[in-house]
Amino acid sequence: MPKDDTVVRFEETSFEYGHNKPILEEADFSIRRGAKITLMGQNGAGKSTIFGLITKHLKPESGSVHISNGITIATSRQVIPRTELDLTIRDFFQKQFKEKVYDIDPRIDTVFEAVNFHAPHDRIIRSFSGGQQARLLLASALIQDPDLLLLDEPTNNLDKAGIEHLTQFLKNYKKTVIVISHDAEFLNAFTEGVLYLDIYTRKIEQYVGNYFDVREQISARLEKENRKNAQLAKEIQENKDKANFFANKGGQMRLVAKRMREKAEELEEEKVDVRKEDRTIKPFIIPAQKDLSGEILHIGGFKMIKNHKAVQRKADLSLRKNQHLLLRGPNGIGKSTLLESIAKGTEKHIKIADGVKVGYYRQDFSTLNFEDSVYDSLLSVMDKKYEEEMRRVAGGFLITGDMIFTKIGSLSEGQKGLVAFARLVLEKPGLLILDEPTNHINFRHIPLIAEALNKYEGAMILVSHVPEFVEKIRIDETLDLDK
Repeated sequence: MPKDDTVVRFEETSFEYGHNKPILEEADFSIRRGAKITLMGQNGAGKSTIFGLITKHLKPESGSVHISNGITIATSRQVIPRTELDLTIRDFFQKQFKEKVYDIDPRIDTVFEAVNFHAPHDRIIRSFSGGQQARLLLASALIQDPDLLLLDEPTNNLDKAGIEHLTQFLKNYKKTVIVISHDAEFLNAFTEGVLYLDIYTRKIEQYVGNYFDVREQISARLEKENRKNAQLAKEIQENKDKANFFANKGGQMRLVAKRMREKAEELEEEKVDVRKEDRTIKPFIIPAQKDLSGEILHIGGFKMIKNHKAVQRKADLSLRKNQHLLLRGPNGIGKSTLLESIAKGTEKHIKIADGVKVGYYRQDFSTLNFEDSVYDSLLSVMDKKYEEEMRRVAGGFLITGDMIFTKIGSLSEGQKGLVAFARLVLEKPGLLILDEPTNHINFRHIPLIAEALNKYEGAMILVSHVPEFVEKIRIDETLDLDK
């Protein structure tokens, strides 16, 4: 490959956070101009770190990261910094450029089209919902028209129409794109290669092909590695048994035994580092609060957002034990706000029965205290503080080893999601409120989460933009805020 066709090249790049968190060890890969690439890897493997190394926000411990001369890079950030929340849309977009842009308004309109969003340019950022702010973040990367576009979970909080517009934009985008996402259909629509960051070998493997093909290649390779290891394990055991047998004979036979042991050691060396990472969380259930009876929740009315204004709507909806409600509506209509008002009890037309425990999964994880250790966070929701039970549940969500004493704020978004689910299991709520529970979650875990929600026996309210996830969950009532 000629050097000038390469936009990014990692050469024997190593990187670690502190002394105990190695992310990359002598990783080598390159990305050619115009490629559309998915960056895959387990939660916490360090995918966002790769972006940090490309943008030079992070520096490698050793090796090098070459970025082609003069190329512009833009990243879609995951959250809007607090310092920018009081800017108008126009100023927020102007801030993405070093020099003043005089035709900023038409440019804003063009990228708004790409993310299926429309609003007056003098409106303040703070006044938008989480889903709308996600679109603004995305648009703020697209407006820079960079040579290299880095997208970190760009479909989180986007509804179906939003994802379709973004997909079309990326298909037509003539420059280089690297995407981190768990949305398989979305990735498959435009990806032509995958960089796979292996959390155990800390290397990057490069695959060519669309997303579904690559996922199959990775699975096939895993099966092959597992088969090879099983065969080697058998040979190793045979050599060890023979060595023990000959060693007991004494004399010349001891030399034979020594050779057998050496052979067993050689075979150990040949074993492939199997990706323990392809572990999935264990199947789980969220136990419902005991002794629930009668009406758990009554919705007599709610506020929604219509033409950027709050409008009061009447309703008459009741949830009892073992009833699941799906809340629908496009981005910005007020779904998350409604869930929050139910959880906090601030909407006067909505009543939760006395004594009902509410388990609330927020898409921004703000129900978690980021200063707590995982250990304290999990124990805090238990009625009876049994450490053994807490650790057993945590282990099922791949929260093991040192991770249990880590501050929640230092976990990856996907790991925070798993902590939030472990808390729900330990909390045993009577009313479960879930706002986009698949955001940031590894695709391998999603079927198990759907199964747990499907079996939940308390009352449940769910918001999700992922149809194939919702299809797997029993829904008894639907409230469409748009209708």
